[in-house]
Amino acid sequence: MSSLEQIVQQLEACRRPIDTPYFVPGLWVDGASVPPVQVDPFAFYQKRLMEILAAEAQPLVQGPGGGEWSRQAIIYNLFPRVTAAYDHNADGKLQARTDGWRETGTLLKCIALLPYIRDMGFNTVHLLPITAVGQDGKKGTLGSPYAIRDPYRLDENLEEPVLDLSADQLFAGFVEAAHRLGMRVVLEFVLRTASRDSHWIPQHPDWFYWIHADIPDRTERGTGRLGSYGMPAFPLETIDLIKAKVQSGDFKNLPPPPATFRMMFTRPPRPEQVYMEDGRYFATLDDGTKIRIPGAFTDWPLDDNQPPWTDVTYLRLYNHPDFNYIAYNTLRMYDEALARPENANGPLWDAVAGVIPHYQQHFGIDGVMIDMGHALPPALKQRVISSARAINPDFAFWDENFSITQGSRDEGYNAVMGWWVLGAHQGDSMRNMINQMAQGSLPITHFAAPESHNTPRAMARLGGRAYAHYALALAVMTPALPFILTGFELGEKQPINTGIGFSNEELAHLPPENLPLFSAWAFDWTRPDNLIASIKYALKLRKTYEDLITDSDPATFVVGHSDNPAFVVFSRRKGDEWISVIGNADPTHEQHGRVVTHTRRFRVQGLWGTGPEGMDIAQETGAYISLAPSYLLILDEGRVPRE
Repeated sequence: MSSLEQIVQQLEACRRPIDTPYFVPGLWVDGASVPPVQVDPFAFYQKRLMEILAAEAQPLVQGPGGGEWSRQAIIYNLFPRVTAAYDHNADGKLQARTDGWRETGTLLKCIALLPYIRDMGFNTVHLLPITAVGQDGKKGTLGSPYAIRDPYRLDENLEEPVLDLSADQLFAGFVEAAHRLGMRVVLEFVLRTASRDSHWIPQHPDWFYWIHADIPDRTERGTGRLGSYGMPAFPLETIDLIKAKVQSGDFKNLPPPPATFRMMFTRPPRPEQVYMEDGRYFATLDDGTKIRIPGAFTDWPLDDNQPPWTDVTYLRLYNHPDFNYIAYNTLRMYDEALARPENANGPLWDAVAGVIPHYQQHFGIDGVMIDMGHALPPALKQRVISSARAINPDFAFWDENFSITQGSRDEGYNAVMGWWVLGAHQGDSMRNMINQMAQGSLPITHFAAPESHNTPRAMARLGGRAYAHYALALAVMTPALPFILTGFELGEKQPINTGIGFSNEELAHLPPENLPLFSAWAFDWTRPDNLIASIKYALKLRKTYEDLITDSDPATFVVGHSDNPAFVVFSRRKGDEWISVIGNADPTHEQHGRVVTHTRRFRVQGLWGTGPEGMDIAQETGAYISLAPSYLLILDEGRVPRE
């Protein structure tokens, strides 16, 4: 019996009356309706899963091997506990029900959402971390999914208690359902850090750093640097020296942090010396010294004086008495004297290298996104990749890296996050991206993401809905991989997290208690002016012109020009297909100007932003046009392919 069939059977076996009404969004039912619908949850989820089982199995996106199917990926970024959250009893709160059904997102509800995701046109689902979440120093009401308590254990809060099924059983059903619907599954992992109450601490305290328990954490920027724990303070001349050595690739005798900082750290305790007190791990050494696990902090740049992170700590990947501390030269720019094979913390490396194979063998996932991969020692990173590819040679590795470099390709990655998400809202940045693709200077594919879980929402940027459409249309017209964050299709404005691109004023109004990454939150599934139809059309357009659009050969790019610097102008051509894109990168003002796309025709057909009758564009002189803020045109200048 398959995992999906077991879940269906359990839904039938556990069926009983519910205490209060249970509503689901109309979009969960048919992908189109706005009003919520009252259902029997047992019957509703059973029917959805049986429909998946009865549907003809669809093929998965393919590639030449080595995880290069990634080049054809169209990605929906899923955050299970938020994506599938809903106020099912309509009482205005997200809370535990007395009948055993959760209102925060669960894996069962995510399975039911897969047809909705597939029908929008996605062939890959990327999940933010779903592993057990640490509680010591947690942020918000639920804690960060990046504070991983046990990378081998799934978050039990993703279960539906009424069914008496484990998160493992439900996730196996999720992967099976996604595969049946023709969608690959990619999980995100952080292999460099762990929560401060990690399940590994009592059994393997030597896998962690320890400091004196009476040393307080730094709580404010620029205060108490010498007497409290936080990022070590370096003299300015030392910072300059360190930067020069790192830039030149010289990791020999890297300057250590001050002695006062290093003296905060102690040797690791033995397992029998570790105990938990009020939800936090402590240990008592033989001489009676009480010690604790320190928080992590941003290790680079060296003059970033933010307080330590309250919910995670760094794993102690190397053992060496001279490097028994947390700093840049033990976390990322490993000193040559430390990063030697004989110093590797072998059992810890075994555990880290075994995480991904565990999910391959138990669930059949297709790839992973590695967060903080830059901080893994190269030897361990290569072991992680080779271990996974020994099980599945076509397993994909994605790098949560904003730089698009040959280094990621050389390390074995198939794709990187890239800088699209950081610059799509800036005209100059977008033109630079297009120029680099046209020059063939990008060594690895990257994501065309209008937003991510760390940035402002597209709908919250200047231009709002118009900008969201602009970013979506651009995302489907280049070989970059369309990457849509959950909630984009619903027109969400609330950011998931405030990692990048927020003002101090915005940060003050968005504490962890108000952010979906850390606290219970549900999208507005009943918003009538959603972007679902736009996404379906955009992805259908990409599918129709797939052979042209996904081709990364720079010969397929023709960069146009305009006398108005606010316009983004480029074309894609291959054989007898020719598509042009003209966009107004200004989100606040209408812009006018002449554009030249080097078209072969005078009359061109409109695909986006203009009717099918198109417009006149002379080959040499182009056309004088006016575009509203964040308005974009896609024009078919060659043969129109028909499905």
